[in-house]
Amino acid sequence: MKLNLGPPPQKLLAGNIRITGSKSESNRLLLLQGLFPNLKIENISNSDDAQVMGKGLAIENGTVDIRHAGTAMRFLTSYFASQEGKEVLLTGSQRMTERPIGVLVDALRSMGAKIEYAQNEGYPPLKIIGQKLVEKSVSIPANISSQYISSLLMIGPNLPNGLELELVGKITSVPYIKMTLALLDQIGVENTFGGNRIKVGHKKVVEERTLVVESDWSSASYFYSIIALSEVGSEITLSSYKEESLQGDSVLSSIYKDFGVETHFGAHEITLKKISKSKAKIEQDLANAPDIAQTIAVTCFGLGIGCHLTGLHTLKIKETDRLEALFTELSKLGCDISVTDKSLTINPSETMNSDIVIDTYNDHRMAMAFAPLAMKTRLKINDAEVVSKSYPDFWKDLKSLYFDIKKL
Repeated sequence: MKLNLGPPPQKLLAGNIRITGSKSESNRLLLLQGLFPNLKIENISNSDDAQVMGKGLAIENGTVDIRHAGTAMRFLTSYFASQEGKEVLLTGSQRMTERPIGVLVDALRSMGAKIEYAQNEGYPPLKIIGQKLVEKSVSIPANISSQYISSLLMIGPNLPNGLELELVGKITSVPYIKMTLALLDQIGVENTFGGNRIKVGHKKVVEERTLVVESDWSSASYFYSIIALSEVGSEITLSSYKEESLQGDSVLSSIYKDFGVETHFGAHEITLKKISKSKAKIEQDLANAPDIAQTIAVTCFGLGIGCHLTGLHTLKIKETDRLEALFTELSKLGCDISVTDKSLTINPSETMNSDIVIDTYNDHRMAMAFAPLAMKTRLKINDAEVVSKSYPDFWKDLKSLYFDIKKL
């Protein structure tokens, strides 16, 4: 599906939008529910990734195809490796077979897991024969995707001796690790995180309880961008959010102050208000929130301001190489951009090309990060349906703000 996007007719935006539950929280809770079936989950994400995760957990033996869902690949690798008697072939899309997983497999093998590579060494698909993993001590590089780390932590309660995890080097995406540990806290699993060591206790049974998933902050980022690109006085209310969030991307409320966007917290919602112009240049280290890098870069270009974003080393192993994809697509629009393997720089520009076709590279965040530019210029989005990976209602919600959206 290809979409043509244009701006809303009114200069001042106003709207109320309910956003689906956090994909990050949902997938963690789904795995914990797989280990402890008496857990109940409310406001679960309606994303493709969460659906794939749920279906994967329901399979006892055979092929588990997680398509583009990187989180599901990493979480289910540890899950199936620790489930004695289960045998699966864990596979996914062509892009998934190009995303490395060797670090996680090596860690699990050191604990006694039986995992073989079905095609290329270090990459999915994986042949997994579930084992009783009795070795509790394991180490893993700390500067990789935090999903590898969370994947191990979440099976900790199910291991007969618990888990002692050593993180080697500088830790990346600490908020996501803390999210995992906070969810373990909520179900009564003892854990400690000090220095570069994390301990998770064994838990045979958890009490029956209902856990409510907070709405997704990554999805909120696109509305922060829209408000930043709108007239002073515009505002959008989003639900359901809380000020004390487990999600690393909640840093948006602080970062977007530099764009003149103020965040007001209500009982279960946030209101984003454009109160002033943006700063002349944005500088941010996004090592703890890399998923909002695309949104911030596009916002800066849309406002004609410069930025220097660092801590982006994990973007090269996402759904696509997001740094190269940003370079290619922003350059089409007339952006003066440069990237390294871990940073991005945009120089201020008053030029913005119109009716450019944005390629999305099977990456939901490419489609959604570029959509707010319709506030400034008409553009087209290829494969717009890719948003279903994390936010199926995205285009419907933009229409509720009266964006001009037409299928081509």
